[in-house]
Amino acid sequence: MERYSRILNKTAREIVLLKGRPCAWGKCTFCDYIEDNSRDKEEMISLNREVLSKVTGEFGVLEVINSGSCFELPKETLAYIKEIIIDKKIKKLFLESHWMYRSKVKEMRDYMGIPIVFKIGVESFDKRFREEFLKKNGDFDSYKEVLEYFDSPCLLVGIKGQSKEIIDKDIQLLTEHFSHGTINVFTNNSTSIKRDEKLVEWFVEKYEDLWNDPKVDVLYEKTDFGVGD
Repeated sequence: MERYSRILNKTAREIVLLKGRPCAWGKCTFCDYIEDNSRDKEEMISLNREVLSKVTGEFGVLEVINSGSCFELPKETLAYIKEIIIDKKIKKLFLESHWMYRSKVKEMRDYMGIPIVFKIGVESFDKRFREEFLKKNGDFDSYKEVLEYFDSPCLLVGIKGQSKEIIDKDIQLLTEHFSHGTINVFTNNSTSIKRDEKLVEWFVEKYEDLWNDPKVDVLYEKTDFGVGD
């Protein structure tokens, strides 16, 4: 499992994959990423400290991810991230959270004390698809609600049951209303959700310009950021 990497294109930054408590929701139909967790606090603290010790601060930008929300990391890990920010002169931080923690986002911004690009796994702005098919537990109706708390939606494309119209609308909302976003092309995993190869081919052809859009990260493979397995 790779847990430290450097992203060299678009927003250059260091990225670390840490370990936190099990995802508080954990019922998304497409996700087995949440299996990378622990209930052993000391193990998490030790592992996370080892990974964070690799941060050099060379870009002044750090992204911290884990298999749920940043609020599920041990408080000791969050404190060490804050130390890293000061010691390595980090000027911008990327974090990710589930919608259920939205009321705590401002508290985290204040705690870290530097600008945070807060990501959220929206997957789709189409509420019916998101809630009935993907089971995201994000009960918002509009992108405007997301904008109240978060900066950067993560979208999922290329799964059976998804339509081109849904993808078109999702990408339109992301590019027109958000300063940053991530598009994840679905890869088959241990869940029952399956990749739609024809839909992926259509997406890659129609939206090839997104690979050059500085505010959109496109992950064709789930390990394109250099972390995970």
